Amino acid sequence: MNINNIIFRSEVLPEDVENVREIVTSTDFFYDFEIPIAVELVEDALKYGSEKSGYYFLFAMVDGKTVAYTCYGPTTGSVGGFDLFWIATRNDMRGSGIGSVIVEETHKKIVEMGGRFVIAETSSMEKYKPTRKFYLKNHYVNEGEIRDFYKPGDGKVFFVRRFS
Repeated sequence: MNINNIIFRSEVLPEDVENVREIVTSTDFFYDFEIPIAVELVEDALKYGSEKSGYYFLFAMVDGKTVAYTCYGPTTGSVGGFDLFWIATRNDMRGSGIGSVIVEETHKKIVEMGGRFVIAETSSMEKYKPTRKFYLKNHYVNEGEIRDFYKPGDGKVFFVRRFS
């Protein structure tokens, strides 16, 4: 697949329930209990719309196949704050650069919505070192960690990207 032929789509379609399940499962980065959560956010956006659900999506398609997505939304109680709830790329597309492309497109959407910053969270475990490097490479700043958040030895690391 050639990532130069990326098509982005913000509209959530019924087939995205399975697209998201497939993408998230393929990564081998998420706990089994997290996969239904990712799917539920798609279902909420389908049922209520992004504005009412608070979940906005951007899907990246290559050669007609959905290969990556982001889920983001405004941070309650914040003026211009957003959360990047999910970013995932199908495992066979990891390392292709599509993650950086879709996160930049997501940032554009956030800025268009009045976003001043976006927060991304990930695990402190060694397995997630590539994820932490990804955020740093994409101009996020590590702004803190809660040790032992997910479980003993697995902290939550906060990254922030500010827009000027």
